[in-house]
This record gives sequence, C-alpha cells and structure tokens, in this order.
Amino acid sequence: MVVTFNRLVQLRRTVARLAESAVDRIIVVDNGSTDGSREWVAALAGGQVELLSPSVNLGGAGGFELGMRHAVARHDPDWIVVMDDDARPEPGAITRFLQGDYRNYAAVAAAARYPDGNICEMNRPSLNPFRNWRLLVRTLAGKGRMGFHLADAAYGGPARVVHVASFVGLFISRAAIARCGYPDGGLFLYGDDAIYTLRLSNSGLDILFDPDIRFEHDCSTFEGRARVYRPLWKVYYNYRNGLILYHETAGPLFWPALLVILPKWLLNGRLYGVDRRRYFRLLWLAVRDGVRGRTGISQEVGYPPLPAVNAPDAPLGRQARSGGRRDGPGRRETAIAPRAHADADSPRRD
Repeated sequence: MVVTFNRLVQLRRTVARLAESAVDRIIVVDNGSTDGSREWVAALAGGQVELLSPSVNLGGAGGFELGMRHAVARHDPDWIVVMDDDARPEPGAITRFLQGDYRNYAAVAAAARYPDGNICEMNRPSLNPFRNWRLLVRTLAGKGRMGFHLADAAYGGPARVVHVASFVGLFISRAAIARCGYPDGGLFLYGDDAIYTLRLSNSGLDILFDPDIRFEHDCSTFEGRARVYRPLWKVYYNYRNGLILYHETAGPLFWPALLVILPKWLLNGRLYGVDRRRYFRLLWLAVRDGVRGRTGISQEVGYPPLPAVNAPDAPLGRQARSGGRRDGPGRRETAIAPRAHADADSPRRD
C-alpha cells in the first residue's frame, strides 16, 4: 500500500517495482496530487492496482489509515506492507518475506537504505530507552538518538525484535490490526509510524527487524544541516506529534523529559528569522495539544483546509488520548467480518 502526493516520477518507479513483486494488490492513496499522479494511477486501476482518492488531503497518517481500512474491508489480507511513494522493495524483498516464518510477530520491519546503499537514518528502527535503564543512561550520556536506535552492525546481523519502526517497508499482520486497530489518521503528518508501532509494542506484541528484507528509500534528508520546517505550519504537526510519541515512550517520566525537550525547541526559534513570532505561536499550540494527546487538524494552524463536517473521508477529529486503543470523539471504527480463507497456507498480501 502506497500513500502519494505530487511525486509522479517516484510513484511510477514504486508501482513498477511492486508490479514485479509477489503482491496480490497495489493500493495507492492519492492525497490530491496536481502533477498527474491520480490520473496516471486511475489509468492502471481495474486489475492489480487500486486507487483511493479522498476528497481532502489526509496527510500521510490519514492516507495510511484510509488505505489499511480499505484493504481489510475489501480484501481481508493476512499481511499489509506499507510504504511512501518514494520508497520501494528491492528486487526479491517481497519473496524473502513470503519465504520467512513470521507467525509469532505482529509486524516485520525491512531495512531501508538510500539508493547508494547507505542506511536511511530516518527509517532506522529503535528500542524504547525507558524500558532499559542501560539504554537510557547511554542516551543521556551523550549518545543521543544512537543510544537507542539500532547500530549499523544490526543491518548485517540476525533479525531482532525492536519497539519502533517506520512505514517504509513495514509488513503489518492482520492479527496486529485486530488487536490494536489502525494508525491514527488524525496525526496528519510526522510520527504516525513511530506512534503506531510503539502502540503495538506497548500492547505486548513483537515487531521483528529483518535486515535481509531490504527497501530503497529515495528521499531527501535533513542530515548535515539545521532542521527548518517549510511551510511553517509543519512545525505544529512535528512538535505536537513528537510530544505524543514522547508520552507513549516515557510514560510517567514524560514530564521530566519535557523539561529537557522544550528548551531545545525554544532555541530553534532563532533559525526562523522574521517568522520567529509565528514559530513560537505554532510551538505553543503544539505543546498545548501534544500534552493533552489531542490529534486532528487544528483550525488555528490553518493547514490543511478544514473539510465539510460530514465529508465521508474527512481527517479524524481531535481526541483525548487515553492509552491503548483510542476510540474517542471523532474516531471512525469499522466492523471487521470474520476471515474465511480458501487456502490457509497461502497468505494474501496487499
């Protein structure tokens, strides 16, 4: 399943690679592209390829939720593999997954690399440092994110359990969805994959990182330069969702952690020049909503434009986060019919 927005060149490569792989369906969620992506996919639709075109931009998070709900309701697959439009399985990756025995795992994370073969940092799986005091000490002692993210050596070693993984080459089992539901589309942008996989881990389910399943991620990166968000509204979704992730990760230690995180974000204001005042306004809104666990589109942020209240595929409304599975106001839950497989030994993939 692929979520796309205005990346026709990348999307063509991804769909072509998937068409060469052993997947049963290719579901593409187009978030209102204006570069011809929707029309190109529509011309392919009708066979292996399916197009979902929501009437509003749901963001990456909303796109993954919509696509996964559609896959379950329409096809009831045993596994769903998700990816961005600029990511794709390397040749043989899907076959490698199908040949493995992953029945004891809720999800399987692929090893994402740049086209040149280097490890893609933004997709590096991680452990929860608040579950292991050694990891926490190592992180606080100066290791930073590498204190709890997998080291380079893990990409050449055996498969291992992780707590957090990205939506670039993540195989999600039907059993995981039945137990923990779908990604929170109300997150809109940033962190939805980390929050969802952490929810699986916190529910007692195992996520396996298998470095022999390789994906290519042909993406831009912030590495080596200061992270400045443009358009500016992205500041809100990044920081709000970051706080929700920190709360999921740290539990009761969230509040002390906030005292460390917030000053760094305040200092980032110096990077925004004449937009500094707007930056601090968005940061305040993000903190206000993030500490309350509220997701959805914020009218005060102004992007994306709010849809009609009764739009059938509108982004999820803001809600209070109560832990575990969240079914607060604005949540859309669908009944899931019992599965009936003609061949239990031949899993279906979307």
